[in-house]
Amino acid sequence: MSYSIATNKIDKTMRIIITLILLIFSISPSIAQKLSRRASWQASIIWPDNHQPGAVIKRVDNNSPLEEAGIHAGDRILAVDGRNILDQEDWSAISYAIRANRETSIMIKRGNQSIVKSVKLKALDYEKHTGIETTYGQVVSDYGIAQRTIITSPNVNKKLPAIFLLSGLSCSTVEGYPGRSNKWAKLIIDLVEKSGMVVMRVEKPGVGDSQGDCGQTDFLTELNGYEAAIESLKASSLVDTTKIVVFGSSMGSALAPYFANKYQLAGVISEGTFYKTWYEHMLEIERRILSFKGNNESEVLKKMNQWYIPLYHGMLINKKSYADVIKEYPTLKEANYHAPYHMYGRPMDYYHQLQDFDFAKEWESLKAPIRIRRGTNDWIMSEFDNNMIIDVLDRNKHVDHKLYKYPGLDHWSTIHESALNSFNGKPGKWEDKISQQVIDWAQEMAGMN
Repeated sequence: MSYSIATNKIDKTMRIIITLILLIFSISPSIAQKLSRRASWQASIIWPDNHQPGAVIKRVDNNSPLEEAGIHAGDRILAVDGRNILDQEDWSAISYAIRANRETSIMIKRGNQSIVKSVKLKALDYEKHTGIETTYGQVVSDYGIAQRTIITSPNVNKKLPAIFLLSGLSCSTVEGYPGRSNKWAKLIIDLVEKSGMVVMRVEKPGVGDSQGDCGQTDFLTELNGYEAAIESLKASSLVDTTKIVVFGSSMGSALAPYFANKYQLAGVISEGTFYKTWYEHMLEIERRILSFKGNNESEVLKKMNQWYIPLYHGMLINKKSYADVIKEYPTLKEANYHAPYHMYGRPMDYYHQLQDFDFAKEWESLKAPIRIRRGTNDWIMSEFDNNMIIDVLDRNKHVDHKLYKYPGLDHWSTIHESALNSFNGKPGKWEDKISQQVIDWAQEMAGMN
């Protein structure tokens, strides 16, 4: 099975031409309009711990459209534009889908009352950087989905090396808009402001300003959107196309060799990566979680055999949904903490395709220089996978690779005293070396130092 392009509706040359037209005229062949800006709630809204339907408003900004509409703290949002909020996946999709300055219908519950309000939310601020040109563009994948791209470039009159960023599994934005303060966003902003390189990001379908629904987007569709983006980057007049480095985090880290191989990139930076199949990965992570939760080794063995091996074998090997597996084996309901048709916010098709993707082949075929970073407190990905990759590269006589095991770092660019502290959500800390190391590697592989 080929994973380069799942459907071949538009050949590569035509897609580059279409992308260039989009960047100039901001139109899409399928919708003939520029991607509109998503809205800002101007409020603090959370998903309640008791997992009741709806999202709870904790705070509303002064003079905001919500306040002017009479919506305030303590109200529970039940539906937006007719879509009920039944889980966090609904809430994520709704928040990305709302467009600024358009009438938005919001159903709230206040005490025993159900109230519907119509509001026009304001646009989320765009990110800005001193001395950096920031361009919000778009590409269209072979599936007809217009996706937001963000390209930043130092204000210099010459072609520059570039970083192509591949993000992780979740339906999280790659945008560093004002007020966003998590450590992953901090790393991205540092790459933009300190690298001296062009940096390109692309939002997944249904994320940021992109069309689509991330919670319904499969693996091949997402992969194709990244391909459309890298092709547009290679066509950019801003970029020295012989010096493009791909930086992938988490899921993106395992995809990075694929892009380096297919597009002859200058280097790979891979953080929080894996090598084995997703089935093996899920068994390993469930074993770690069972240990973190205090199970002794006998209990771990029993639960792996009775619960997680049949659950993930049914889902990933037999290509079923969790709902189908549990219908066939009802005793597995106790073990499954995922949604009936989703895992980590992504649909079953995503994982069925992911399970069959040949990551090992891409690692084995890699010729470009590579730098791999693994945090010693990363409990998501296996240390053994990282060691396997180095063994494979050594065996294949790859000439320029390094594995750095970063003391205390977890999977989310945060320093912790232990992996257990990270697992339990305790606050960690940031240090500037986290981003500077990536910058140093990118500049090295681009021949800048």
